[in-house]
Amino acid sequence: MTAEARVRTRFAPSPNGALHLGHAYAAMRAHDFARERGGEFLLRIEDIDGVRSRPELVEGIFADLRWLGLDWDGDVLFQSSRLAAYDAALERLKARGLVYPCFCTRSQIAAAGAQPGPDGLVYPGTCRLLDEAERGRRMRNEPHAWRLDMARAIAETGALVWHDLEAGDQPARPELFGDVVLARKDAPASYHLAVTLDDAHQQISHVVRGRDLFAASHVHRLLQALLGLPVPLYLHHDLLAGADGRKLAKSEGAAALAALREAGEDGAALLDNLRKNHLPSGISRVHASYSLP
Repeated sequence: MTAEARVRTRFAPSPNGALHLGHAYAAMRAHDFARERGGEFLLRIEDIDGVRSRPELVEGIFADLRWLGLDWDGDVLFQSSRLAAYDAALERLKARGLVYPCFCTRSQIAAAGAQPGPDGLVYPGTCRLLDEAERGRRMRNEPHAWRLDMARAIAETGALVWHDLEAGDQPARPELFGDVVLARKDAPASYHLAVTLDDAHQQISHVVRGRDLFAASHVHRLLQALLGLPVPLYLHHDLLAGADGRKLAKSEGAAALAALREAGEDGAALLDNLRKNHLPSGISRVHASYSLP
């Protein structure tokens, strides 16, 4: 396999809570995909959420992965080292008139009758209609996010396709998301912008991640086209759920890997059982839908 053709995957946790079994499964899938093909497995720490990111949790992520027996290649990439790249991409989109400042709060968006979409409420375009004078005045005095003008962006790129190794070719449908946020009021870049830029920067050939992020790939394909970035292949795998059938999540209090590690459990054995689909009691694999509304 040539250097140019080398398979490269990544695992990109956020240090806003302890890793749990769902993270172990996701990291394993990305790690094993690369290793089985003689490729590289990279680690990225998505630490630009200033409200929730906690630097003290980073060492715990490293310890959990080592305990599981998952080794990564090269230096760890911290998103906080990439702020200039996010700013530069946003400036390019501003110069082309593809983004606009948004001053709305979540409650104002809900009150405006926004309808549900694949990633929460679809923004009704309130601030897109402001004239330049009002935008300039409000930008000087009010916190604001930056939103992608979805209609203009799609008109510029035309029809797009991306490929999932299980679901096949996917006609991109970013319009279902409406005018997505690319830079938040409280963070220098949204998930959509940062992950798209970082995957290109790290030369990720295959994005191996949970099926709960399948829909986001429609937006990421659009951003790749707008910013002239390479298009990786995707593999959206199944998820682990708890006894209630819901996806394991930090916000739902999923048991931390650190607790298992500190209790003396064998991390490598746990991961081997996951590979064999021997799941702990109360844990199951769920196949989230590929479909969009």
